[in-house]
Amino acid sequence: MEATQESQHPVHKLSELPATAICGNDISSSCLYVAALAIIYSGQYAWIALLMVAGVLFLFRKIYGEVVGALPLNGGAYNALLNTTSKLMASLAACLTLLSYMATAVISASEAMHYVQNLWQGFPVFGATILLLLLFMALTIWGIGESSKVAVFIFLTHLTTLTLLVGSCIYFVSVHGLDIFWANHHAPVKGNIALALFFGFSAAMLGISGFESSANFVEEQDTGVFPKTLRNMWIVVSIFNPLTAFFALALVPLAQVAEHQEALLAHMGELAGGSWLSWLISIDAALVLSGAVLTSYVGVNGLIHRMTLDRCLPQFLLKSNPRGTTHRIMITFFILCVSILLITKGNLGALAGVYTISFLSVMVLFGVGNILLKIRRSRLPRPEKSSILGLLIAIAAVVIALVGNALLNPPYLLVFIEYFIPTMVVVFITLFRSAILKGILSILHYFAEQVETWVGKGNHLVETMLEEIHAQQFVFFTRGDNIASLNQVMLYVRQNENTRKIKIVTVEDGHTVVPDALPEEIKVLDRAYPEIDIEFLVLQGQFTPDLVSQLSEQWDIPKNFMFIGSPGDHFPYRLSDLGGVRLII
Repeated sequence: MEATQESQHPVHKLSELPATAICGNDISSSCLYVAALAIIYSGQYAWIALLMVAGVLFLFRKIYGEVVGALPLNGGAYNALLNTTSKLMASLAACLTLLSYMATAVISASEAMHYVQNLWQGFPVFGATILLLLLFMALTIWGIGESSKVAVFIFLTHLTTLTLLVGSCIYFVSVHGLDIFWANHHAPVKGNIALALFFGFSAAMLGISGFESSANFVEEQDTGVFPKTLRNMWIVVSIFNPLTAFFALALVPLAQVAEHQEALLAHMGELAGGSWLSWLISIDAALVLSGAVLTSYVGVNGLIHRMTLDRCLPQFLLKSNPRGTTHRIMITFFILCVSILLITKGNLGALAGVYTISFLSVMVLFGVGNILLKIRRSRLPRPEKSSILGLLIAIAAVVIALVGNALLNPPYLLVFIEYFIPTMVVVFITLFRSAILKGILSILHYFAEQVETWVGKGNHLVETMLEEIHAQQFVFFTRGDNIASLNQVMLYVRQNENTRKIKIVTVEDGHTVVPDALPEEIKVLDRAYPEIDIEFLVLQGQFTPDLVSQLSEQWDIPKNFMFIGSPGDHFPYRLSDLGGVRLII
């Protein structure tokens, strides 16, 4: 079947620098706006609020490291919840992630072109934004290896520019002193210090948007690269975000920060180094915000590809081009981004609310996925583990930030709902298409007497569609599980998958012997689930990735439709070695 076949083209895995650059451009671009946001809401304590954010991000390094280390597959929060709970919950996380990427791409592209307009008066921002989205769509269709080279150039340029800015600020302060900083420090605080830190922290949490991106293309990264991307992103955010806020307070009076909110770093560059540094920062801002657009394309491609493989989205999206990239996903994402730009007419204030709530919700759901992983998949091997206390603190911190942003911008919540509901409806229809088609079939039968000919045609069409859906076979590899465990498998399949046949397979290798009672127990299950045909097979050999690949090809069953129970500590292979085989008990 064309839709479920994986690309036969050779895969070039990303090393540490290009992988870091792809997701790092998104998170490191936050310093262009987060320092101003934090100062507006927390005043002289902005740099402390940003240090608090860096502390929360440190906790999330362990959370992401544990989940993705145990389940090294694309999809981020979607993948975490898919392997620990139902498809519906996983799809909820996926919709939030998709909205976050859409908002990121449109906002970043538009803001990048606004920076260009600051350098070139009369520059057509709206049209250039569409062209920028089109350019990065073409780059990602060309291939992730090629697009990563662009990302590396942008990332290194951005880090160099930020280092020049910090160095210039240090020189400025060494010559002119900290008079402005101390004047700002003694300025009156709105409300009290705790309230200022609360709102400043909530606004500053936007400074870590993009941290989730690496988990959405982990399969494109070389072995051991993923935790390094988390470390590198944390280092960049922990150093530059607090430093830019600190030096902003040392160079710019508090009353003037709001006036320069859209280009605060460029204003700092002009004060500390002159017009040349201000120009350099503006050019760098346009570049790194463009890099954030690339991050959105790469991240959404990994997410949508995984969802489509799991039949949460239409299968036509899996079609690949001669270069082995799934171009239909990128084209669809481009169309969605342009449609949002046209609907908002370039006014992106509303999208900022979608961006904020979506991103923070995804972080919360990833933490929930970690909790479920600890409870339901405790035996699954993982390279590192997050502490329970750190996990709870991290989730609580993001929830606090969600509440803070809702209080700061109440209308954003309504705008978020307007975008979220249609997105969820599309996934819901695809996910429950079998039940929906059965409902349509019942309606057609009801009107059969009045419109017999019309109903007959509709009946045949829908039954054909149902047959195609239910024709997909599934496989469960058992090590001799008892009837209770096998019943959990059947319940999961009946509740989450659309099929009429499942193969229950056990592999005898000389050490593992099929229990005498197992064939009879499977016959009991076959009678208990008459709507699903259960075929029991005993194979000789060893359970290895090669055997899984051989059976997948022989039976024409994709690997993501093959299930296993949670492997123990002595299982010799990682889950990713099995090519997408899923855990269900």
